[in-house]
Amino acid sequence: MVGGLGVTGSAVTAALTARGHEVVVLDDDPEAVANIAERFEVELLDSKSETQIRHVISEATSVVPSPGIPRHHQLHVLADRAGVPVLSELDLAAYFDNRPRIAITGTNGKTTVTELAAQMLRTSDMRAAAVGNTETPFISAIDDSAKNEVFVIEASSFALDRTRLFRAEAAAWLNLAPDHLDWHGSFDAYSAAKSKIWKHQEKNDFAIAPYHDQTIRPWMEGVEGQLVTFGLGEGDVHCTESELLAHGESIVAVSDMPLSRPHDRLNACAAAALALSIGASAHAIAQVLSDFEGLAHRTEYVGKVGGLRFFNDSKATTPHATIAALTGFNNAVLIVGGRNKGLDLSDLQELAPGLAGVVTIGESSPRLAEVFDGLVPSVAADSMEDAVTQAVRFAQTSGADVVLSPACASFDWYSNYIERGDHFKSVIGRFNSEGDVA
Repeated sequence: MVGGLGVTGSAVTAALTARGHEVVVLDDDPEAVANIAERFEVELLDSKSETQIRHVISEATSVVPSPGIPRHHQLHVLADRAGVPVLSELDLAAYFDNRPRIAITGTNGKTTVTELAAQMLRTSDMRAAAVGNTETPFISAIDDSAKNEVFVIEASSFALDRTRLFRAEAAAWLNLAPDHLDWHGSFDAYSAAKSKIWKHQEKNDFAIAPYHDQTIRPWMEGVEGQLVTFGLGEGDVHCTESELLAHGESIVAVSDMPLSRPHDRLNACAAAALALSIGASAHAIAQVLSDFEGLAHRTEYVGKVGGLRFFNDSKATTPHATIAALTGFNNAVLIVGGRNKGLDLSDLQELAPGLAGVVTIGESSPRLAEVFDGLVPSVAADSMEDAVTQAVRFAQTSGADVVLSPACASFDWYSNYIERGDHFKSVIGRFNSEGDVA
């Protein structure tokens, strides 16, 4: 039984039907995905109907829910009550394919470290594919990437939550801060889901962990894999102010890295630790880090207009991510807000000393105005165009950089963080083409 026919559910259904398995799909909106079910020639039922779920579960050998279906959904609840195994898409792919795997999880930085590690392996003449919580689910990649030797998997807490079989020869847990509490129900449940990235490792595998992160340390107890730490100043792989070193060997000078803010260096260390554990060369790692200029929507430099610099960090959907990004700026105007995911936005107050102004957007505007009240001048905006205009007014009087780093989800104004970031960039582009910023 498959739960949901979105990107992952469709990939799971395709993999199972191609291998001769009988599949029944349940979806909260069956009418919207009826054409997809028809294409796969599978039975489609309504996952909002307890009766229909019970009927299918009574005959199911396993349930594979899409990552977006939370634990409290009755699909999970009824499967657990019936004693039917619930598997992750990661489990299914691992069951069907035994090629080496690298896995990355963490509250922030997953996509960047996934891409860095994959590039390091490719530059070392290893055929590697970056998959998982990307445009390509792992279950699709094992069939679409027959020539690849290793998979580099971005593993979200959603995907890890129900894993029973998935194992990676090298697995990194980058950091931990509150996120997705609306989905997991509690910080402890969210942390427990993340910890499963190490759960099935064996003694010859590598568990990559941050040297200084005390929130992750309790979850390291009992891990079978060989522990490799990374950090700033300390760790098996670490960055000083001048160079990145791995196990005592100098890999690359920080001055040669286009991205060298604290979180950039931590990402670089984690990726290097992963790549080295799978056999990448130090030379390849140095080359990748010397060339890497970042990914879209992750503290992305948009351009300079009227003497002001603009940065798009729309991927930052938690206070932890925004704080990490803004530590790289001495003087900034922050555009922040959106739909809060049940997180404590007051953590953002620690950014106040480096902010020349704050422009709040979206549903969380009233709460963010309270957070910065008396600390930083702030104003609410009713559109992205208005937000940029207001931010420019703050920046012109202080010479500050303008940074969109929302600390919240995008679903109040946009369908996803990419659409939000692209709209921000298009607004800047229009200012640029007009030769004016105000």
